[in-house]
Amino acid sequence: GIYTTLTQTPEHILTQANNKTEILCELKEHTGVYWYRWSHERQHFEFLVFSNALGKATYGTNVSQDRFSVREARSHSSYSLHISDLHPSDSGTYYCSVSQSSQLLLGTGTQLRVVDDLPLPPKTTQTPVSKKPVLWITKSKAASRRGPCSPLVWIPLAAGVLLLLLGLVPTAHRLYRLRRRLWLRIHRQ
Repeated sequence: GIYTTLTQTPEHILTQANNKTEILCELKEHTGVYWYRWSHERQHFEFLVFSNALGKATYGTNVSQDRFSVREARSHSSYSLHISDLHPSDSGTYYCSVSQSSQLLLGTGTQLRVVDDLPLPPKTTQTPVSKKPVLWITKSKAASRRGPCSPLVWIPLAAGVLLLLLGLVPTAHRLYRLRRRLWLRIHRQ
């Protein structure tokens, strides 16, 4: 199948507490967009909100509907996560995600860091620091370096399991109703 690439902008956000921020996610087809947060501090992957094609939102446990919202851009090809009244505990890597061919595709990720006070810019009298070459780490290298418990390995896996479980709820409910109907029929006779 054709796989959608989910591009998120910006890659990094550094902001002060009590501010608001917006993370943009570009996608081609939209049947619903999920938003997740990976908390580096708590080593925890958390479901925040799902917004369906009609714009109806379903929120995760303990996620404030007053602070988190998903908005659709006019172009219908991008969706943004808005977070208001930011707290340092909101820091983490945010991922937009879509379900495609029974797989959960994650976006490129946006690192949000919320601090009480922004660091002061360096003084202009300092001598310029020479730029060091940037070391690029591919996902496979990062996974092999950290071992099988790398977040790059288990985050998509956990998200897939979560999506699978969410998909089983309507089926379980249908089976329960069918079983109840059969039970009522048997006991009427």
